[in-house]
Amino acid sequence: MPEWLVLTLAMLAACVVVVIVTLLRHRTASDDEDTTETPDVIEYMTMWIGVVYAIVLGLAIAGVWEARSAAQDNVQTEAVALHEISERVRAYPPDVRDRIREDVNAYVGHVVTTEWKAMADHDDLTDRGTELLDRVRADVTDYEPKSDFEAQAYQPLLDQVTIADQARTARAQSTGATMPGVVWFGLIAGAVITIGMVFALQIRRTPRELVLAGLFSALIAFLLFLIWDFDAPFSRGVAASTEPFLSLFPGAGD
Repeated sequence: MPEWLVLTLAMLAACVVVVIVTLLRHRTASDDEDTTETPDVIEYMTMWIGVVYAIVLGLAIAGVWEARSAAQDNVQTEAVALHEISERVRAYPPDVRDRIREDVNAYVGHVVTTEWKAMADHDDLTDRGTELLDRVRADVTDYEPKSDFEAQAYQPLLDQVTIADQARTARAQSTGATMPGVVWFGLIAGAVITIGMVFALQIRRTPRELVLAGLFSALIAFLLFLIWDFDAPFSRGVAASTEPFLSLFPGAGD
């Protein structure tokens, strides 16, 4: 099911629930109920519950967005390191240079065509990707420089291999959801309590109040969906992309 459809259904469901509960409450209310006044303590508690929940939502959104940005930065770092390896091996003999570049291209092609799908579907990297990166490391490490010029390029190449490996490890740690289950429990429970406090204000069946209550519940549903969408950096709508690899290795996706 498309994520935009999930979002639409969630927001509509939140609005419908609020409207139905309001209508049922109005129908079951006693004839002598005074809906013109709400105790000050209820208004005070409703205000503070809304403020606290808004802060919690803001922190949750900031947290998942930061995790998503960090995941994209790791992809950028890995792509740049691999590109530097491909460029710096020009100091090596043609046969060594071509072999290293071929292995780098094979690794990048595997990442963008196969491993990316594995991260989205299974929240994990592939053994084949690890094998291909190990082959690149072996190509760079096992070569013995034959001149001072080649020796000067050797250590920077090793450094770039290390950077690529560290970025890959960080990418592996970023797959899957980042929000603990207990946090989700708190967010959902807080949403129920916050929306429930609307009914403590003795909301009536006037169109204006029903519209405002529905919009308020839809907004909370949208923010919860936003957190859920950002929560898995590689597998949902606003996910980290393979653009850094494709921009530096244009033929990788073929």
